[in-house]
Order: sequence, then structure tokens, then C-alpha cells
Amino acid sequence: MAKPAQGAKHRGSIHDFPGFDPNQDAEALYTAMKGFGSDKEAILDIITSRSNRQRQEICQSYKSLYGKDLIADLKYELTGKFERLIVGLMRPPAYCDAKEIKDAISGIGTDEKCLIEILASRTNEQMHQLVAAYKDAYERDLEADIIGDTSGHFQKMLVVLLQGTREEDDVVSEDLVQQDVQDLYEAGELKWGTDEAQFIYILGNRSKQHLRLVFDEYLKTTGKPIEASIRGELSGDFEKLMLAVVKCIRSTPEYFAERLFKSMKGLGTRDNTLIRIMVSRSELDMLDIREIFRTKYEKSLYSMIKNDTSGEYKKSLLKLCGGDDDAAGQFFPEAAQVAYQMWELSAVARVELKGTVRPANDFNPDADAKALRKAMKGLGTDEDTIIDIITHRSNAQRQQIRQTFKSHFGRDLMTDLKSEISGDLARLILGLMMPPAHYDAKQLKKAMEGAGTDEKALIEILATRTNAEIRAINEAYKEDYHKSLEDALSSDTSGHFRRILISLATGNREEGGENLDQAREDAQVAAEILEIADTPSGDKTSLETRFMTILCTRSYPHLRRVFQEFIKMTNYDVEHTIKKEMSGDVRDAFVAIVQSVKNKPLFFADKLYKSMKGAGTDEKTLTRIMVSRSEIDLLNIRREFIEKYDKSLHQAIEGDTSGDFLKALLALCGGED
Repeated sequence: MAKPAQGAKHRGSIHDFPGFDPNQDAEALYTAMKGFGSDKEAILDIITSRSNRQRQEICQSYKSLYGKDLIADLKYELTGKFERLIVGLMRPPAYCDAKEIKDAISGIGTDEKCLIEILASRTNEQMHQLVAAYKDAYERDLEADIIGDTSGHFQKMLVVLLQGTREEDDVVSEDLVQQDVQDLYEAGELKWGTDEAQFIYILGNRSKQHLRLVFDEYLKTTGKPIEASIRGELSGDFEKLMLAVVKCIRSTPEYFAERLFKSMKGLGTRDNTLIRIMVSRSELDMLDIREIFRTKYEKSLYSMIKNDTSGEYKKSLLKLCGGDDDAAGQFFPEAAQVAYQMWELSAVARVELKGTVRPANDFNPDADAKALRKAMKGLGTDEDTIIDIITHRSNAQRQQIRQTFKSHFGRDLMTDLKSEISGDLARLILGLMMPPAHYDAKQLKKAMEGAGTDEKALIEILATRTNAEIRAINEAYKEDYHKSLEDALSSDTSGHFRRILISLATGNREEGGENLDQAREDAQVAAEILEIADTPSGDKTSLETRFMTILCTRSYPHLRRVFQEFIKMTNYDVEHTIKKEMSGDVRDAFVAIVQSVKNKPLFFADKLYKSMKGAGTDEKTLTRIMVSRSEIDLLNIRREFIEKYDKSLHQAIEGDTSGDFLKALLALCGGED
């Protein structure tokens, strides 16, 4: 079977209303606005249930019947966000886009995000209609206005997009694909400085089909997705524009799903963005946007709008949305396509993992030991010196400092630190002073001691560590607690969850490549245990054991292939299906394994975000990840964090912690993205 097929070309939530009568609708709207007050329910019910073509007929009938302009009357009767939404729906799409762009470049400052969203996502035909509508509505030239309000490479790319001359031929030349890959590589990664003109020409003119193949080949050739090169080589609004173009080339519905999510997440709602997208996509691809939104963010677009808006404004948005995918519980072909592409990207990417903490240059353990002793001697403690030294040394260097401290002063550095600092800062600094395996062993011990078990900590550690790390943890656990890790897990957990943890704790994951025949067989087992196989077979207990063995012992490259084959076999994503079909700690453990296989830095970025989201901070999780990943992949985690959550890890930490704990965390974070 080939890759899952793309959804239908137009999958809007709004269609022509059956039995449409423009005169009847015009009369109903006139009645709704006649007299004192207005019947907003009647207005929204009519306008959100008609296609744009039908709304234009209503406008014409309204003028013929009453000699009045319907849009002018709606503006007079309605106010605020509800008015903006309803009036936006009443304009023809090209005129609606023209109004948005006029607002974006009028007055002091420019709304670059609006310009980027519209010009990066519209087709050639839509672009031509937009230019004509702008000329008609404002008697001005759109290109001239954009040139007057923007500058540099950002301006040049906007002008290129505005021409609406992107190639539309589906026949792709393999030679030209290879040439474009080479040209992009030489214009960025291989060049001192960047040849922005090459990026503008290729990304601004080549067909979508051609560029998708260019992006695939670029990844295979360089080991980097094109997005990583754009972030590394470009900057500012130009970088944001080029990333938006790439996203729209890959999947326009996914681009808008992401924009909608960001418009509603966090405090406050970006209503202009929310309105613009819901209006402009309601007749084009709203169903695809909904499907991808549900898959990517684990909640429906409908439910997020419902929780984030109110009144008639909310009712209108929900009508445009067209349905609640949480209620339907469905997984859709377009979402399967996106999931397949994500696994494909994961399978071929060769991302260099980088920590934020590296060995200090000109390291002098003697000087560091003396400075730490001085910082803790006498009345009071110099926390700044402690933080500065310990967060800027590698773990190997910290062990040398411990040894030197004992040799010089006959004292145990860890004991002195415990007596001088406390709370969250103490947990962080003492964690950094421990060898990584002993730190993980202690975290596992703490997760299992006392009343209750911290299953999330057990999963986070055991599902993400390499074989070598797991073996070192086993040795450290035995040395520190005189008991095997397996015995401890056996005593504190039960059932399938215990079996999963013990399997992971053996550190026997295969380390070879993929085996396609075996991957198809493994995908069939997954389909059967998750109860979506066409021909279920075999004993369920045996299948459960085989599924656990697959997830806990197969190599990462092999599992990526398994999960791709699973999508081709079922048109479902394995992570989504596990979440839907399983429950409790077993589900959480399997999901963590799948996410770690797909993108381990993203897994930790999600954990960090959740540790600081909402009321209160989960300092234990925050500390554990910052300590354990600081020398491994914290730089990669930072990049995933800002990409997904539209703010830097540095900003999140700064907004959620305080005092010396904040200082130490920011030192480990290593910079502002």
C-alpha cells in the first residue's frame, strides 16, 4: 500500500444551504435588526449557515428590498468580536483578505504575522483575486503598499509570493530536485553568510509537489530538515515567513491548525487571528484542520473554542467549526497522513544531540574547591558563587572538585552543601553533584519509597535511557541501596505495568537497524492488540506479551519502521490508538516509549512545559529533567520547546520560578532562544 492518501481537495464545514431563498433571508435579517435591539441569534444562525456565494446574493436582495447596505446595517447593530466575525463572513473571500492586509499595514507599526499568514498560504488564483480586490476596494496597488511598509529580504519574499506565479505542474524533474537541494545547501550550510536570493527564488516559485520532494531529499542529503537550516541561516520576520511557506507546502491544514492552537493557548485569546482563520478556511479545509488539530493537540478544535470564547461570538465560531471531534472519537485519513510524515521525518533525521553544559575551559579543581569552601564558610552562604561554579562545570569536572575538596579540607562537599542550602535549590545543586547513574538511581528510589508511587518518574527515566545508561543505573542502584532495581520494581508495582518496567530496566534493547519483514509482522501484532486489525488472530495474552516485547526491546530505527507500517496497514497512528484503546500506567508507559522513539527532545520539552503549566510548578520534574539532560540534549529540547509552544524555555522558567532556584535553572538552560 502507498502512503495514506491526502484528503479531498475542498473539505469545508460550510456548504451551500439547501432550499436557499435570498429574499426570505434578507427579510429575516431586516426583521432581526428592526426596532430597539437586535436578534443576534437569528443573525448568526442565517449567516453562519450560508455559503459565501449565498451571502452575496442576500446582500443584493437586501439592497433591492430595502435600499440599504446589509454590511453597514450589521456594523451598526453589532459590536466587538461578534461584529468583526459576522462582517468578515459577509465579504467575498478576496475582499476579506484585502481588508485584513490593509489593517495590517495601516497606522503605526505593521502586523507582520497577518501578512505572513495570508501571503504564505494562498494559491495563485487566490493571490490574483486578492490583488484585484485590494485595487478595487482601496484604489491602491497592493505591491506598492507592501513595499512601502516592509523592507529587506522579508519584503522581497512577500513581493515574490504576491505575484501568484508559483509553478503548478505536477510533473517533477528529479534532476531539478537534486539541483535545488544542492543550491539550497550551498546557499546556507556551506556558505559563509547566506545567499538569501536562492531561498527566495526556490521557495517562492517552485511547485508544491516539487518542493515536497526537495524537502525529502534535503533531509536525506544533509541529515537536517529544511526548517532547521532556515532557523540557523535566516532571522527575524524573514525567517518566520520562510518557515510559514515551508509549513504550507508540507500541509496547509496543519499550518492553520497550529495557528489556531497558538491563538487560544495561554492567557488571553488572539481573536483577530482566530476570526481570520475561521472565516477564511470555513469553506476550504476546515474538516482537515479539525482532524489535524485533534491529532496534534489531543483535544478538539470545537472544545478549545468552547472553553476560550463566550456569547454569540462563541456560538458563531462553533457553527463555523462544524462539529466536535472529541465526541466523534474518530481518527481521519488526513491526520494519518500527517502522522506518517512525522514518522518518516523521524526515521531519516540525523540530529546531533547537544547539551547546554560543557567542560569548562582552563578548569582548575583546586581553585573551584577553595572558592566553594569560601562561599560556605562563616556566617551566611554565597549562593551565587555556588551556582556559578556548579552549573558551569561538566559532571566529570564536578567529581574532580568533590575529590579535591575532600583532599584539601577533609570534608565531604555534598554534606557541606546540604547544610548550607535548602529547598528547590538544594535539590538542583545536589543533583548536579551526583554522577548521572547515581542521580537516576536516587530518583527511582524516591519514586518508590513511602506511601504511593510516582509512576510518572519511573516511566520518564526507564522509557528514555539508553542501554548503557540503564546498565549504569542498575549498578548504581545496587551499590547505593544494596538491592537490585528489578527487585525494587517488583515490590512496588504490579501487573502489566510491572512487566513493562522490568523489561525496560534490563537494558537489553536491540541496537541494530530495521528489518522490513519483521516490522510488518510487528505492526500486525500492534494492530491486533489495539483491536483495529481486519483479521484478529491468536491468544490475547500471548499478543500482549509480544506487543510489550516489541516496544521494550526493538531498536529505535526498527520501531520507527514498525510505526510507519502500522499507519499504512490501518490508517491510524500508533500513539493516538494507544491513547484511545488503553488506560492507566500501561498506556502512559507505552506512549512515553513511542514519543521517545519519535523525538526524545520533544518528549522532554512536553514534560518541561507541563511541569510549569497552570497553577503551581512541578519542581521535582523540572529539576530532574534539567539536571539529567543538561549535558545530553538540553539544547535540542530548547529548540523543540520554542517551536511547539511559541516561547523559549528560558522565558517559561523565568515566568514560573524565582530566586536562586531561578538563577541556577537559567544557568543550566544556557541561553535565550
